[in-house]
Amino acid sequence: MHRICIYSQDIIWITGRSERYAQEVMRDIRLLYHKDRRQHVTIAEACDYLGLPYQEVFNMINGIKVG
Repeated sequence: MHRICIYSQDIIWITGRSERYAQEVMRDIRLLYHKDRRQHVTIAEACDYLGLPYQEVFNMINGIKVG
């Protein structure tokens, strides 16, 4: 089973930015998609917001080796 939710630690790992930055990104995504603090943010929503390719991020988070 693959994970479809993203956490601030994932954003830190993917972007190489600070924890505070990742928390702000998560907050902004929740505001954009009208989500409550308790609702999860999906990888697709984060990729759309950050402008990153979904498949690459999905593979990174789920440890899928490509090629």
